[in-house]
Amino acid sequence: MSEYVLEMTDVCKSFPGVKALDHAQLRLRPGKVHALMGENGAGKSTLMKCMFGIYKMDEGQIKIDGQPVTIHDPMDALHKGIAMVHQELQPIPARTVGENIFLGRYPMKKFGPVSVVDHAKMYADTAELLKKVRMNFDPKQKVGELSVSQMQSVEIAKAVSANCRVLILDEPTSSLTANEVEALFRIIEDLTAENVAVVYISHKMDEILRISDEVTIMRDGKYIGTWDASELTTDKIITQMVGRELTNLYPPRNNVPGEVVFEVKDFTSINPRSFRHVNFTLRKGEILGVGGLVGAQRTELMEGLFGIRSHTSGQIFYKGKELTIDRPKAAIDQGVAMLTEDRRGSGIMGVLSVADNISISSLKKYLEHGIAINGKKVEQLVQDNVAKMNIKTPSSKTQIKSLSGGNQQKVLVGRWLANDPDVLILDEPTRGIDVGAKYEIYCIIEELAREGKSIIMISSEMSELIGMSDRIMVMCDGRVTGFIDGKDATQENIMALATQFE
Repeated sequence: MSEYVLEMTDVCKSFPGVKALDHAQLRLRPGKVHALMGENGAGKSTLMKCMFGIYKMDEGQIKIDGQPVTIHDPMDALHKGIAMVHQELQPIPARTVGENIFLGRYPMKKFGPVSVVDHAKMYADTAELLKKVRMNFDPKQKVGELSVSQMQSVEIAKAVSANCRVLILDEPTSSLTANEVEALFRIIEDLTAENVAVVYISHKMDEILRISDEVTIMRDGKYIGTWDASELTTDKIITQMVGRELTNLYPPRNNVPGEVVFEVKDFTSINPRSFRHVNFTLRKGEILGVGGLVGAQRTELMEGLFGIRSHTSGQIFYKGKELTIDRPKAAIDQGVAMLTEDRRGSGIMGVLSVADNISISSLKKYLEHGIAINGKKVEQLVQDNVAKMNIKTPSSKTQIKSLSGGNQQKVLVGRWLANDPDVLILDEPTRGIDVGAKYEIYCIIEELAREGKSIIMISSEMSELIGMSDRIMVMCDGRVTGFIDGKDATQENIMALATQFE
């Protein structure tokens, strides 16, 4: 028997204009957690999609237990004992938890000459599985009723249900609370005790150093090296990832908040279990961080301000003038923009080009005689934003879905900058983005604040809130529980307000 349960060697994969993998390699030992790290665009997810049969390799070889294999598609990968939890979730919202977990492999029973889905067995098996992975969900609940973090937990349960020998977790904790992360780590420990090899992709250094046995680092599609996790520090990992030392995680702060320009008074959701009686102000050139645990209704509040969700009472003022925002178009027309938390679900338009995704919110500006779009001006807008955001793309005509997560995020920021908003709401702007791309996003945010834009930034990362915010507004259970000056913020006083239940 080979000492490796799975090996990938000399893997190459190209897309139009991009060589995503250049003789990459990965070797997994049974019962070990193997972290796969690199900047966005380093090729991590592409390598995993080759392993899982989503992409066909141009060159290279995969071995299982020392024997060469060909993985034709994801179902073939599952049959060979490989399961994957994707970074971008793709649940079926209208179906139940049980139906999502057993999608494509439902338990069947005979009903006369016809085979039908055995719903009773499916839900019983789902309940047993959820109990095993310590997740307290109703198997018959519609997935669309769950939060993003709960959907991610269902995807993890789905992968575990496959009784796999190799489990790929691509950014599994990007939407999880601290308690949910601990639950995931317990599941991983249980799996490795059963000799499952776990590939763990994350940009969270503390998680990597805590959970991993081995670490492989990639850069620009190439294999850089593999180390025992015990040999590494955060600084060593960053140096190998970016090819240089990154001494400061946050840029110097040169913005100077001015007068109050945006004010929210007694803002209350139509849903009694959501945000209620919210009051806050926002200054010109200020970065207002919004902290709180999952379920604090931070996103729901911002979607209410942007016109996505309805509210029963409350007022919004900009420079003393009351705004009427009942739908996103009204918000955009009045100088308010919002970068959503769910990049894939409500951000990018995957089959459209980078140019289309950048220009979509501002095409009205480039209409001539009210009927024709000035293509040259739009292309100049796109090129200016690609340069300003440092977006890595073969061309502006490239489909955005082929870009890395970090570059997709920069395209979405560019979309709103093209519309020149006065107030920019950023919901988890660095979710699923590597340390190098994070720094670029932080620099963009700081530059916007310095130019006088007013920024509201939701973040679940305490260090990010502390490192980037002039003030921090903390929420708990739909209420604002307090404000902290950025200079005085600590993880302890943020958490104290985030757990201040009525």
